[in-house]
Amino acid sequence: MMALATASFAQIGISIAVSFGPPPLPVYAQPGCPGDGYFWTPGYWAYDYDAGDYYWVPGTWVLAPVGLLWTPGWWGWGDGGYFFHGGYWGPQVGFYGGINYGYGYFGHGYEGGHWDHDRFFYNRAVNNVNVTVVHNVYNTTVVNRSDNYVSYNGGNGGITARPSPQEEAAAREPHTPPVAAQTQHVQAARSNQELRASVNHGKPEVAATPKPATFQGAGVVPARAAGGTYNPPPNRAAAEPKPNAQPARPENNPQTARQQNDVPRPAVHPNDLPPIERSAAPDTGNAEMDKKYQQQQEQLQTQQRQDRQKLQQQQEQEHQQLAQQKANQEKQQQLEQQHQQQTQQLQQQHQQQQQQMQARQQQPHSNPSKPPKD
Repeated sequence: MMALATASFAQIGISIAVSFGPPPLPVYAQPGCPGDGYFWTPGYWAYDYDAGDYYWVPGTWVLAPVGLLWTPGWWGWGDGGYFFHGGYWGPQVGFYGGINYGYGYFGHGYEGGHWDHDRFFYNRAVNNVNVTVVHNVYNTTVVNRSDNYVSYNGGNGGITARPSPQEEAAAREPHTPPVAAQTQHVQAARSNQELRASVNHGKPEVAATPKPATFQGAGVVPARAAGGTYNPPPNRAAAEPKPNAQPARPENNPQTARQQNDVPRPAVHPNDLPPIERSAAPDTGNAEMDKKYQQQQEQLQTQQRQDRQKLQQQQEQEHQQLAQQKANQEKQQQLEQQHQQQTQQLQQQHQQQQQQMQARQQQPHSNPSKPPKD
């Protein structure tokens, strides 16, 4: 299973290793879908490196980026420890360790619904959907013969599933990181002592919620039972790395890589992106060619700054229009998710432009100052 923590999965985001695996997944019911456009994101165990303890991140309904599907995060064994592979949004559902999270996520793919242009249709056979609230529904029976609540892949007692070629291809596609509401949801779960495995023993009082970071009130669902016995090792905190320790695995894509111990807020607007760095001066050995390349780099960077400014101004105007309309919180959240998706797409486009320019400049060119060989 070591291969799962390298190669094609390195770009998804891998956390610092933990020496012992997470508890089994608790048994819980799915709360009702709050409305059209909400997407089910299953609950999972995250790890707090300060406390040396796992904590439950409740399953919840999230307003989805239009056209995208959620690939859940998963724990996998490799190099003598358990690593967390962060979840992401994408056009296809990728590999999530073969973990049976339920409610459409039965180990491979997603059976809970599909997009039809800008509308999401829900499969009532696996989702708790009230047709008086949500009208885009259908019913396709899905046979789930597994009652396995194991929450990790590989290692002692873990799931033995491997990714399919389609899942490997999905891992290589452009991804959108968790939306701001998901990040806030994880942070709220981490600060809730009742969600720690050492307190709830694998049976959290808040197992699922109708909306992110809503841990009280109507619709909040407790776990019916623990998914199995959980026996963490003694003195577990002393042996684990601290949050400021260097990760044991490389992270090849800093845009999407993130650690559960310190989940950064994803860029929502262009002003949230890091500054565009000045590229290193070309050095091909040809002064005239180097000068030409330097001018091309400066032109590209100027254009990219203008792209950021234009998108920032557009998004600010949309915020002002929404404020004048006195829109509710749900519409504001939808706009923020749209802005985040636009910003991430712009960043990916700019990265591709930089890579293409570097590839062109690295191609061998003839040196006009030297005569060709016979």
